[in-house]
Amino acid sequence: MTTLDIPELALVALVGVSGSGKSTFARRHFAPTQVLSSDAFRALVADDENDQSASSDAFDVLHYVAGKRLRAGRLTVVDATNLQQHARAGLVTVAREHDVLPVAIVLDVPEAVCWERTQARPDRTFGRQVITRMQRDLRRSIGRLEREGFRKVHVLRGVEEIEAAGIRYEKLFNNRKELTGPFDIVGDVHGCRAELELLLERLGWTLHRDADGRPIGAEHPEGRTAIFVGDLVDRGPDSPGVLRLVMGMVAAGTALCVPGNHEQKLLRKLRGRNVTVSHGLAETLTQLEAEDPAFVGEVSAFIDGLVSHYVLDDGRLVVAHAGLKEEYQGRASGRVRAFALFGETTGETDEYGLPVRYPWARDYRGSAMVVYGHTPTPTPDWVNNTICIDTGCVFGGALTALRYPSRELVSVPAAKEYYAPARPLHAVPDGSGGAGDGAGASDRAAADDHGLDLRDVTGRRHVDYGYGTVTVPAENAAAALEVISRFSVDPRWLPWLPPTMAPCSTSTREGFLEHPTQAFADYRSAGVDRVVCEEKHMGSRAVVLVHRGDTADRGADGTTRFGPGDGVVYTRTGRPFFGDPLDRALLDRVRAAATSAGLWAELETDWLLLDCELLPWSAKAGGLIREQYAAVGAAGRAALPAVLETLDRAGARGLPVAELRDRMSRRAADLARYADAYRAYVRPTDGLDGVTLAPFAVLASEGASHAGRDHGWHLALADRLHAADPGFFTPTRRLVVDLGDEASVAEATDWWLELTAAGGEGMVVKPYAGPAARDDRGRLLQPGIKCRGREYLRIIYGPEYAGPEQLAALRHRSLGRKRGLALREHGLGLAALDLLAERAPLWRRHELVFAILASESEPVDPRL
Repeated sequence: MTTLDIPELALVALVGVSGSGKSTFARRHFAPTQVLSSDAFRALVADDENDQSASSDAFDVLHYVAGKRLRAGRLTVVDATNLQQHARAGLVTVAREHDVLPVAIVLDVPEAVCWERTQARPDRTFGRQVITRMQRDLRRSIGRLEREGFRKVHVLRGVEEIEAAGIRYEKLFNNRKELTGPFDIVGDVHGCRAELELLLERLGWTLHRDADGRPIGAEHPEGRTAIFVGDLVDRGPDSPGVLRLVMGMVAAGTALCVPGNHEQKLLRKLRGRNVTVSHGLAETLTQLEAEDPAFVGEVSAFIDGLVSHYVLDDGRLVVAHAGLKEEYQGRASGRVRAFALFGETTGETDEYGLPVRYPWARDYRGSAMVVYGHTPTPTPDWVNNTICIDTGCVFGGALTALRYPSRELVSVPAAKEYYAPARPLHAVPDGSGGAGDGAGASDRAAADDHGLDLRDVTGRRHVDYGYGTVTVPAENAAAALEVISRFSVDPRWLPWLPPTMAPCSTSTREGFLEHPTQAFADYRSAGVDRVVCEEKHMGSRAVVLVHRGDTADRGADGTTRFGPGDGVVYTRTGRPFFGDPLDRALLDRVRAAATSAGLWAELETDWLLLDCELLPWSAKAGGLIREQYAAVGAAGRAALPAVLETLDRAGARGLPVAELRDRMSRRAADLARYADAYRAYVRPTDGLDGVTLAPFAVLASEGASHAGRDHGWHLALADRLHAADPGFFTPTRRLVVDLGDEASVAEATDWWLELTAAGGEGMVVKPYAGPAARDDRGRLLQPGIKCRGREYLRIIYGPEYAGPEQLAALRHRSLGRKRGLALREHGLGLAALDLLAERAPLWRRHELVFAILASESEPVDPRL
């Protein structure tokens, strides 16, 4: 059996005359979706697969589809004769455009067999001379394929060899997805052996030394793997010592290494190529002259074997010397290798005469974390899930390592400035940074991730957020863009939006539209056995993101940054709550209470994200109450007494108005209850005097989403804030209910009746396990089901909603769309909190928050 080794990602061209069995071979070894047949594309554009006049259009479409597949990282096989050089050149071009390897599989079958097969096909009407000419073209082609750019050429001769062939897929050298770490990724060393030894020891590595005391390897007691981002050599005092240590670690399997541009230049020099001896190469060559020639040979072989970049941890981590754009990750081509080694420049030079690097990280939208060096920067900084960890050790800076996956940065200072940089290390250039050999501030200062790209949120978008998928219609995106661009707080301070909340199933009890029995039944049917019933505060939803000080615009040390300022208070649609100065005063009260309660130290954070209700309702919704609710009450109070008086006079005259009079009397009583309902949530306020805040969840803090904690934890922290400032914070009363215990359920029901009878809005029933709770099938649960009181519902459905006829009609209200919307927004919010904890770039968080805001444009009954 002949085994054909093919890269796992490649463009495979089948080469052979008509009748050689290419289509049969393709069906046997490849999935139907992987094979693009020229005959099929001719049929697609001309309704006739034998119409040779349509070949040009057919191959245009074939190349287009092949490009789409290759861009998505899918193996693609082209089933055509591919006997003409121009036809093969088009395929090689498509492969190069997408940085994949072109492979040729030649099926060399005797002419007589091909002619016999051709005659057996009724759709083939050409003569044998065509087969003869194709055989002649095949003979000419076989020797040219490698020169034309095919990286692998497999020639199968004869029917038996073709039928016995098998396909074996080769992993690309850069594919190390099976390695999950943990990793210690080390920045540019540049010959600073002493600092490298110190850094490894600080990271917990044990160094191994030879008889002369030179480090020749290292291992970590926890089984960690080191990864070196290249530029091991040049400029520093001991490039051979660095090479000896790193080569030993790589040989022992305790380290990986990608090449830097300095290694590549050294390799060319060692091989006798003509290179300019500059940027520290002279120092390395002098140091290598003192080494054994055998060691120098090992160095040459080591550098020659380095792979341009590595894709690790199932695609979550990419390491390359100068970074790597998303479309190049896991690809193999000269262009990919050049970018990994040198990055990309704008064609400009700065005031130091150094090339200006194109800030590719600013546009990066990949899900993989990219760790790189090449361009010295005073401190590492995250930009769109990328980080440069070259902190200029050889220039007097530091040698830095990133610990993965924890994102911890560990540095050791340089013992001295070994090499004077062309640009001062701490100089911040105008523009987008300098080139790698320029040694100065990189593009990190300019290429931060504070900016938002309109392309990330506009148009119809399909968002996979980890808890599910959602399609955002273009019109909803436009509505969200209107809000976020004109009315919302600074998007940097908008990491999360609260989801809408679904009501419980409609009650069948006489006189009730909502009742705890249905709320408990809803959760019980989902397999929940324990819930918490929280008093539903009738106020306005307020999200508080508060920083403990005024230094929130940070992030060089890996902490989350939002923007200038020390916090923000916003509504459930992202708008500023009151605006300054009231928002500032509110933040000061929350900050002081958090400090008094000890939350900063306990949660090891400089900021907190709180989900709250601000009371009273009238503090924020005064205008709404006056215009929508009080106006109805005032109109009724003005009209109904006169109506009743008129009806009384008519009744005294003997007219049959008793039934009408009773109906108007009931309407007046309902209107009085309606007015009492909204008045219960109105009280005078002056600034923050009379205003209270009821927090019920601590959603996130530095490096952590707290959605996985149970509601007991959240409410306990809320109680501590109330204890720290009881004049400002309102506690949330609650009961924990065992749904399998009838007494517990009855107690909660009685509690709800008491709350609502005393003018309370009702309660929210939540899975006690916490906001991220799932059912027994692993699906997200509703984060909360609201159960509102009879009198409060008058505000929502009107003064007379409880009448038998209206209540019967309302019992047919449809809850499905509201519940689906609530779950979708909840999942998006959880994903946003996860990304916040991961310190993901702003654009990734913003995409989810934007989707929540866009969901608010869904046509859902606002009364639900």
